[in-house]
Amino acid sequence: MAAPGARWVCAAAAPRCWRLFGAVCLLRLPRVTQPLREEEEEMAALMGQIELEKSHYSDHEIRKLEEEELLRKRKESAYDDEVPGKTVIMARDLEDKWEQKFLRFKAAPRITDADESNNRTSLNRKLDRNLMLLVKQRIGNQELWLVPQVEWQPGETLRSTAERAMATFLGDHIEAKVLGNAPYGIYKYKFPRAIRTEDNVGAKVFFFKAFLQSSDFSQTEKKENHVWVTKDELGDYLKPEYLKKVNRFLLDL
Repeated sequence: MAAPGARWVCAAAAPRCWRLFGAVCLLRLPRVTQPLREEEEEMAALMGQIELEKSHYSDHEIRKLEEEELLRKRKESAYDDEVPGKTVIMARDLEDKWEQKFLRFKAAPRITDADESNNRTSLNRKLDRNLMLLVKQRIGNQELWLVPQVEWQPGETLRSTAERAMATFLGDHIEAKVLGNAPYGIYKYKFPRAIRTEDNVGAKVFFFKAFLQSSDFSQTEKKENHVWVTKDELGDYLKPEYLKKVNRFLLDL
C-alpha cells in the first residue's frame, strides 16, 4: 500500500527490441491411405480370417441359404410354387450383377502426373502424405524459402497475424482451419551486425498450424513462388536452423 503523499510514477514503455512475425504452416492432409507394409498386410489378413470365422451370417447370406434350400426342395418334389408373370430376383442374380459392376470399376491411380513430372507446385501429388506450403520471400537482400509469414501489427493477435499471412499469399478465398490460438513453435534469430541496433536486435517468428479445407485455387492469385512439399523434402528448401524448429512440431504419421 502506498504511503500518504506518494505519487505513482509510470515508466515509459520500453522499446520493442525484437520484431514479431506470425507464420502459418498450412498442411494439405493425405487424400488416400498409405500402402500397407508386409507385416501390416499379414496382420490384416489374420484379423479378416478371425472376423470371418466368428461372424454371423448377414441378411443377404441368410436369404441366399433360404433360396438354395427352396430350390433343392423344388427339385426333389417337382413342385413349382412360383406365381406366373412375377419376376423373382434371386440372391445369386444380385451377386452376378454386383460382380459385373465391380469388374467395370477402375480405381484412380495413386501415382499422378504431378508425381511423375515432380511438379512440386501442384497439390495433386504425394496423395498419401502431408504436404506443406512454402513460399519464397525476400528477407533483407536475400530470397528465402519460408512458410508464409508477415510482421505483427499493433492491435492484432498472433493468430490473426498468421491468418493474414495466409491471406496475403493465397488470397481471401482460401478455406483453411487454423488450429488453436497459441503458437506451436517459435524461431528466433538476430539480424546481421551491419543492420542490428539496440532497438532492432532481431526477429521472433511464431508458428501456427492450419489444415487446408479446399484444394480449389481457381479464385486465388499466388503472389510469390510456392511449392507443396512433404516433410522429407523440406530440407531441399529450408535452412538447417529454421528446419530444425519446424520439424519439432510437424508430424508426418
